[in-house]
Amino acid sequence: MSERVRRTLVSTLYTQPVSLAIGALIGILSGLVFAIYVPHPIVIVSVVAFTLVAVARVVSAIALAGSKNASTRFLELVYEAGAFSYAFLFGLLGALAILIKSPQPVEVMMVATALCYGMAITARNGGRPIIALGQMMLSFLPVVAACLYQGSLPMITLAITTLLVIPAMAAVTLNVHETLRKSIAAAETSERLARKMEVLAHTDVVTGLQNRAGLNDMLVTQLMQSTQNDSLALFWLDLDRFKEVNDLLGHQIGDRVLSEVARRLRDSLPVDAGIARFGGDEFVFFCPVSGRDECDKLAKRIENQIKRAMRFDGDRLEITGSMGIALMPEHGSDADHLMQAADLALYHAKLGTRGGHRFFDESMTRELANRREIEAELRLAIQRDELSLFYQPIVDLQTGHIRCFEALLRWFHPTKGELRPAEFIPVAEETGVIVTLGNWITRQAALACAQWPEHISVAVNLSPLQIKAPGSVLAIEQALREAKLDPRRLELEVTESLFIEDSEQTAAFIEELSAKGVRFALDDFGTGYSSLSYIHKFPFSKIKVDRCFVSGTDTGPRAHAIIRAVAAMGRGLDMEIVAEGLEEQHQVETVRDAGCTLGQGYFFSRAVPDYLAAMLLAQDSEGDGLRAA
Repeated sequence: MSERVRRTLVSTLYTQPVSLAIGALIGILSGLVFAIYVPHPIVIVSVVAFTLVAVARVVSAIALAGSKNASTRFLELVYEAGAFSYAFLFGLLGALAILIKSPQPVEVMMVATALCYGMAITARNGGRPIIALGQMMLSFLPVVAACLYQGSLPMITLAITTLLVIPAMAAVTLNVHETLRKSIAAAETSERLARKMEVLAHTDVVTGLQNRAGLNDMLVTQLMQSTQNDSLALFWLDLDRFKEVNDLLGHQIGDRVLSEVARRLRDSLPVDAGIARFGGDEFVFFCPVSGRDECDKLAKRIENQIKRAMRFDGDRLEITGSMGIALMPEHGSDADHLMQAADLALYHAKLGTRGGHRFFDESMTRELANRREIEAELRLAIQRDELSLFYQPIVDLQTGHIRCFEALLRWFHPTKGELRPAEFIPVAEETGVIVTLGNWITRQAALACAQWPEHISVAVNLSPLQIKAPGSVLAIEQALREAKLDPRRLELEVTESLFIEDSEQTAAFIEELSAKGVRFALDDFGTGYSSLSYIHKFPFSKIKVDRCFVSGTDTGPRAHAIIRAVAAMGRGLDMEIVAEGLEEQHQVETVRDAGCTLGQGYFFSRAVPDYLAAMLLAQDSEGDGLRAA
């Protein structure tokens, strides 16, 4: 029997002190009546002792009921002393009523109450059979001895029947005890399982840290224990480019990376810190700090620990993480506000150089409100036709003639004026509005292109979210059908980041539309990973060299060498090479001499509305092509 079960069984002896008080009152009244009718000195002394023991039992039961400080053995000894004394004196009074000449009603009363007490107590104290059976024996045996000593046939019969009751009541007692023991053991098992389930429900199975539910409990408890003068730092860590680890090396390596990050966090943080894996590749942790400087040092220490190279099965990995930090009480005094502040700080940390950290400040809240306002107004702008497409020509560098127009989005807000794409495109991508917006752009560009000469095509930039959206291919096919545009005149521009995020879905998207004649261009080549595997794998018809190699601050012999290398590759693969950002004559000559076939930039024309694009086409067809303005 476990100590917990034994403690519970002993506690049942004290659970109802009222029943002890009622039993004591019955015994005391019976004893007083006995003493009144039989005022023998032995009777009086026995009744007085009986009364004192009865009162002492009730007082001790009330005092010790629910006691958590007293040991189990102490509680048991106290109860045994009172119970055995009371039962023996009760049995003694019954025996004295037989041995000392008493009125028959008094004799019957004392013998009956003594025997009834002995039987009743076996059920009440069944939690501890030794005590219950001991009380029964002590109250029965004096009466049995007196009956045998008296010697009459009725008394001998009473003695025999009383002895026969003992095994019967013992069986009842043992049965009650076993039932109680099993019930308590089952309850203890259920409680243990419930505690285990609660631990599991609050534990992340991969890292062994607390999960989101556990974090909420820890954080709320910490905040409840904190005073107004306490300072607490909450960190929200997001591992950079962790999806690539899962995609390239598999989820097993990904889980091992998460476990290693969790270990490094435990080693880096104070022992009183709360740490949780919030979900995916995000970790949230908090700890008391003396101020912002200590918090900054702690953040840098964690960053350095995360950056240390990891090795798994021969693979060397370097992981970085971006962190958002919120401080209590400066940025909030409850869990919700601290989490919101840290989340906003993390968002801004990821916008900057990855692998760093940002503290929350109020301007982030204003930026969030501004983004939400832009999101709402952008949805309305689509409905109100506030958005427009402008078209920038892409020119053949040999002939000067227009070959294509790139569709560029413009938003003329009725009160704020023209909003730059950098102000609303990121919001559209974050909120998913870019899917609706992208479909609208494709449809409008196709309608405009259908009005141009058949040798002119239109290029549309695609967001990764558009490709991931259900029915992305159908939306483009629908735009072509509505405009009655030959699919070969539509060119979709994608960036390299698209393939890193989801190459399989992207491959299916490109393959399906390419089969229908739609052409694809690789945009901003040279600024990302520039993997030749993308060019080899996907059917690109055009590569656009980023403007930083043409008109950026780092232009020079090395940049020109890169352009020549890309142009040579394009010739070998039968691809067009577009040089972006052309602004001056010498730039045009440089990229043309390097082997680029197409050019785009202010040297030829800015992006213009559709009616001016038509005028440029008319001018182009009448002359020798576009020239500097």
